[in-house]
Amino acid sequence: MKTFIPKVDELNRKWYLLDLKDVTLGKAAILTANVLRGKSKPIFTPHLDTGDYVVAINAAHVNISGAKSENKLYYHYSGYPGGLKITPYARMMNTKAPKIFTHAVMGMLPKNRLGKKMIKKLHVYADDKHPHQAQKPEILKLTES
Repeated sequence: MKTFIPKVDELNRKWYLLDLKDVTLGKAAILTANVLRGKSKPIFTPHLDTGDYVVAINAAHVNISGAKSENKLYYHYSGYPGGLKITPYARMMNTKAPKIFTHAVMGMLPKNRLGKKMIKKLHVYADDKHPHQAQKPEILKLTES
């Protein structure tokens, strides 16, 4: 018996719309990472990009649990001495809200060139306006359990 390997050309990729308004950041990031990887599809293969596209809206209204809103910090290091930049969560939410969700999803994808290819299928917007109506995205429900 031979193992089935899906052809990348034959993949039928869908577009999904995820509303992040009043949703916990981690739960939404897990769902998004699984859709981007294609883990819910029967043709899932770990070494291939079999996932779908995700358009996330209302990223400025995402929630985080606990005291993270006061304590969470985002680090960026340029590689040079003295090049460490630390941004608190509150300032990041005011200036770059979509980057918070992208950063959370990136942490749940593979740390290689396959993960970099997958993150390009994620489109995050701070409000509810997005330019992807032509793709007719299906609504992606976050199941709260």
